[in-house]
Amino acid sequence: MNMRRSKVIPAAMLLGIAAVIVFAMAQEPGPRGREMPPPKLSDAYVVGGIRHGISYFPRAAYDFVKPKTAGELDFLHYHTYDEVTAILRKWADAYPNIVDLYSVGKSFEGRDIWQITITNKSTGKDTDKPAMFIEGNRHSGEVTAAESALWFAWHILGGYGQDPALTKLVDTKAIYVRVKNNPDGSELYLNTAQSNRSTVRPYDDDRDGLLDEDPPEDLDGDGFILQVRKKVEPGKGSMTIDPADPSGRLMKRAEAGKGDYTVTSEGLDNDGDGRVNEDGIGGLDLHRNYPENWRPMPGRDLTGRGFTQGGAGEYPLSEPETRAVFTFLLEHPNVSVVQTMDTTVPMLLHGPSTSRMSESMFPEDMKIYRYFDEQGKTITGYADAGDTYWDYANLGRADRDMRARAAEMGFEIPREPEGQPLFGHSPDFGYLYYGAVWYGDELWNGGRAKDYDGDGRVTDLENLRYIDEELGGRYFKPWTKFTHPKLGEVEIGGFNPKFWRQNPPVEILEEWIKKEALFNLFLAQSLPQVKIVSAGIKPVKKEADTFEIVAVFSNEGFLPTALKMADRVKIVRPDAVSVRLPAGAELASGVRVRQDIGFIQQNEKKEIRWKVKIKPGTAGQAEVSISSTRGGVARTAVKIG
Repeated sequence: MNMRRSKVIPAAMLLGIAAVIVFAMAQEPGPRGREMPPPKLSDAYVVGGIRHGISYFPRAAYDFVKPKTAGELDFLHYHTYDEVTAILRKWADAYPNIVDLYSVGKSFEGRDIWQITITNKSTGKDTDKPAMFIEGNRHSGEVTAAESALWFAWHILGGYGQDPALTKLVDTKAIYVRVKNNPDGSELYLNTAQSNRSTVRPYDDDRDGLLDEDPPEDLDGDGFILQVRKKVEPGKGSMTIDPADPSGRLMKRAEAGKGDYTVTSEGLDNDGDGRVNEDGIGGLDLHRNYPENWRPMPGRDLTGRGFTQGGAGEYPLSEPETRAVFTFLLEHPNVSVVQTMDTTVPMLLHGPSTSRMSESMFPEDMKIYRYFDEQGKTITGYADAGDTYWDYANLGRADRDMRARAAEMGFEIPREPEGQPLFGHSPDFGYLYYGAVWYGDELWNGGRAKDYDGDGRVTDLENLRYIDEELGGRYFKPWTKFTHPKLGEVEIGGFNPKFWRQNPPVEILEEWIKKEALFNLFLAQSLPQVKIVSAGIKPVKKEADTFEIVAVFSNEGFLPTALKMADRVKIVRPDAVSVRLPAGAELASGVRVRQDIGFIQQNEKKEIRWKVKIKPGTAGQAEVSISSTRGGVARTAVKIG
């Protein structure tokens, strides 16, 4: 990472600078004039790495991350890294025949990235079975994804031996579950008021040669980075109180010259550059760090004319968390379905990310994706599904507020559809490089809870009503007076940024994680599965001591044993069948033991014959087998003599 030498601060000075900043903040008057006590370092949450700004923060004691009963699993709170680790260990102990727990690598700050394999060990190795990989919490603040991955595993384990479909799944498939792929970011999010996009690796967001020197501050000490509104002279502001809200809590953008409030985010200008919160913790994005269609960070294209990608990292797979996914999957080509979850839209989301599906997908593969899209919308209730480049880009997210305001005034702003590329995106790696069905679903709706008037959109006024009526008002902090060290008298308040805007309230958390998990279960149950339908031996007429072993092979799964793209990029080998003969039997001249048979579609049958010479009196068994990279392995015996 390039830094301006003149501004690099020696590492030994960092904690001292951070202490001065935090102590100075602590001396500012608190809410309603209370003095905020100096923080105790023993109570601080330390963020690792070389930073030029604050490297530790006061811990937030969130009710949202506290279990109902310590040590017991519930889905009425968000689970910390330690909790998840304890749960996975408990499962490995409780289900030794179907659960393996292991670390797939270390995070940037050195935490183990834990993963479990769920499969019935007595029915074969996981690598001999069709497999699905599911990942949660790649992005620091998108902790809903971790909860859905946890619910998914819990549901399967609880149903094993009780539910025939779940029992069959565990007996015949391998499920790889990585609950928290980004434990550093998750811990930062769940233990402090801070949030970031992805990895906590220090990064120079504002390109001033310093790293993470201007993160936001929780000035009033409530554990959240909220909005700050300040009353100004009429016409001097950009915002005003929304007249549609009789409580006076909602703000709206004012017409030119009519604003009487300024609205900013909680924080201070730590580096004195006139901006607030412009260089927070980290800044790279694990979801822009994959090798397929990777592009360099802004400023790294020396021509100034090429595509760049914010968050991409120094090079593809530069981040240990992304490498841990990449390496595991390349070592496990038996995986044909992957789900890597995020928030918020919600949407069933996949590639391509730099072109339309019809431009980059084989028609046969696109048909499969479209089928899963439609089934997934039925299962989850999500309104949207599709590719990143076109379908996601044209949801209208970027101009949603502007279009909503126009609708309130009685007219519609037309918008021409256009594609928006993303680079280094995992769904592109997943399909174009790895040849899998790869989803990166967006789980939560961003706090658009209930459409009270049925007009097809949800306003903040409706959100406020839902919070008041259904959730006791606790996800909108009333505007509270505060003396800001720079702005003077202000008010701090607004929607909860963590457990409303970015993740669902704990009261409805299980509803959201369950429906996504059930879609993922549907994907797992759609895996290919090779099968030997029949195998036998019969004499060859007019050829003494000559017989034919005849076997019929099929695929009883929904997915083919390989997508067209998997064959194109050679991530898989063709399905192969073979025969092993007992002593006294040998293959006739020119007959091969192993035969490649291509790939098998759902319910397709392929018949293979082996001509063998058998000495009189020979007795024993021949073994017929099929080996498929993604369809699994099957064997059966054929009696001879």
